[in-house]
Amino acid sequence: MWNPDVYLAFADHRGRPFYDLLSRVRATSPRRVVDLGCGPGNLTATLSDRWPGAVVQAVDSSAEMVEAARGRGLDATLGGLETWTPEPDTDVVVSNAALQWVPSHRELLVRWAAELPSGAWIAVQVPGNFDAPSHAAVRELASSPTWLDRLRDIPFRVGKVVDSAVEYASMLADAGCTVDTWETTYVHELTGEHPVLDWITGTALTPVRDALDDDEWQQFRHELIPLLDERYPARPDGRTFFPFRRIFVVAQVG
Repeated sequence: MWNPDVYLAFADHRGRPFYDLLSRVRATSPRRVVDLGCGPGNLTATLSDRWPGAVVQAVDSSAEMVEAARGRGLDATLGGLETWTPEPDTDVVVSNAALQWVPSHRELLVRWAAELPSGAWIAVQVPGNFDAPSHAAVRELASSPTWLDRLRDIPFRVGKVVDSAVEYASMLADAGCTVDTWETTYVHELTGEHPVLDWITGTALTPVRDALDDDEWQQFRHELIPLLDERYPARPDGRTFFPFRRIFVVAQVG
């Protein structure tokens, strides 16, 4: 279960890649713009400001996120990205930090390139931090004797969850697109008692939270704190620097 309030705790940091992604989309007067994996809709709402003449639609697989997006006045629909098919007038497809949850996303990108009208844009951003120390700490704790039985069925993602910018560029070029891809490592300045724990609570720890009851969840978080503090020590001034690699793909359909 996704919690929009927890996710939005770092809205400024999470929003920056969205704007960096959209800055490379040169659509001028799109008819329909679709945000796949819209989350709570705070970023989706800005698409109407960018393209006031477009029909803006939002899709997410989380009922909680769809409810939050609708609360912002968005046309949000509950649904999986795997089954989404573009309407004939869809000129821009945006997916910000969502496709990494879909193992078949490579096939989806190629399919969308074939289904979208000529000149349409696909803009995708995915995290590239699955081997980061934060994720390694979660896997280490989850595989300990205390937690292994409770968490053994969670598919903790490691290794090649997403492709490199070069691989996405090659794949979509073969699909007939003009492609612009790049990678950026953001160094987020975080504050608070346990800021990295707070960050991953809204994303990477979601399946762990779903698998544990309330008491177990609090115990898991408590045991995770020293592992994260070791990997991300706070500075004497209280700030913690949290590197986060992201991969960007912007493609125009030929």
